[in-house]
Amino acid sequence: MHISFLIHNAYGIGGTIRTTYNLASTLAEHHDVEVVSVFRHRDEPVLAPSGKVRLRHLVDLRKGGPGYEGDDPEYERPAAVFPAAEGRYKQYSALTDRRIADHLRGLECDVVVGTRPGLNVHIAQQARRGVARVGQEHLTLSTHSGPLKLALRTHYPRLDAVTTVTEADARTYRKLMRLPGVRIEAVPNSVPAPAVAPADASGKWVIAAGRLAPAKRYDVLVKSFAEVVAVRPDWRLRIYGAGAEKAKLRALIDKLGLYNHVFLMGPANPLEAEWVKGSVGAVTSSLESFGMTIVEAMRCGLPVVSTDCPHGPREIIADGTDGLLVPVGKPGAIAAGLLKLIEDDELRRRMGRAALENSARFDPAEIAGRYERLFADLTGRGALRGSLHRTRGALLSGALKTKDASRSALRRVRAA
Repeated sequence: MHISFLIHNAYGIGGTIRTTYNLASTLAEHHDVEVVSVFRHRDEPVLAPSGKVRLRHLVDLRKGGPGYEGDDPEYERPAAVFPAAEGRYKQYSALTDRRIADHLRGLECDVVVGTRPGLNVHIAQQARRGVARVGQEHLTLSTHSGPLKLALRTHYPRLDAVTTVTEADARTYRKLMRLPGVRIEAVPNSVPAPAVAPADASGKWVIAAGRLAPAKRYDVLVKSFAEVVAVRPDWRLRIYGAGAEKAKLRALIDKLGLYNHVFLMGPANPLEAEWVKGSVGAVTSSLESFGMTIVEAMRCGLPVVSTDCPHGPREIIADGTDGLLVPVGKPGAIAAGLLKLIEDDELRRRMGRAALENSARFDPAEIAGRYERLFADLTGRGALRGSLHRTRGALLSGALKTKDASRSALRRVRAA
């Protein structure tokens, strides 16, 4: 199959970019795959797909470069197709409307995959006839505004499938969106096996990673760690990531006297080498669409103490087996979960081994296989393969009857 992904900006860094590259690179082992980035703001991507994946862009925002288009008059006019209700990116404009439309109308592929609501709307309206149209949801339906939900309900019926990253969100889509004829499938994000040896549970570090944003509730994690330190002052916490909450978190760490125990490490890429320095992962979000960092930690052999926030964590962690789920926003409960693993070396090792084993279901090969089956069904290739298999089986069975029948059947098998 020829599979084309459409993404906001493949040259940045973030969970959607990472998981798109993971999926595209794995599919490219057996298919013709490209990633088309609406924007390009630097010469080389921070992350990168495999060499088998083609990467190209539609609008050049590299300032000072010969192809810079940020001063194009169309770039100053608002978009008419990309829904204003998405609101997150002001970059979409009359220029992007035209470039995306030209791209989709001229795109000759079997499957086109959008990676955010506004791009899915473009695909629904403008992709060529005969192309399977798939819209991915990397957030959750519940986090979208009312006007955006209305726009999606208007345009998504033209899609062939919508994929969510959790079963919980798939149920919400089926219940609230009323999309007759559109397949709604839950397919989680993928995380490759790390290139380093897994953690050995001996390091006295708790590791957390993600944007320093309000929804991650690192303030609750810092407060909970004050309770941990009161019992086990030999343990420390590292938080990896950048964001607007950094100054507030630094002030809180100083206020609680935790400057020798809690460290804001800044962003790190890749994170594998940092995860394995620790023995316990921590996630204290009030909301997750999936929980990539949970899987990343587990793939490095760390049991994770996570808040039982909506959607992701409960579908990743088997509570009490490969990690612990605790109430949202409760520093005492989070501290108790961390201390349960810190104080019991054997439990920590056992849960770490289980985390390593259970997280293999998020391997890119597993996730790509699920997408491959979906794409094959949407394009009719699944039925074609099944029919061909049955035909070959019948021919070979009948070939046993006579020598002449055998020769005739084998000729037909070869032709098929």
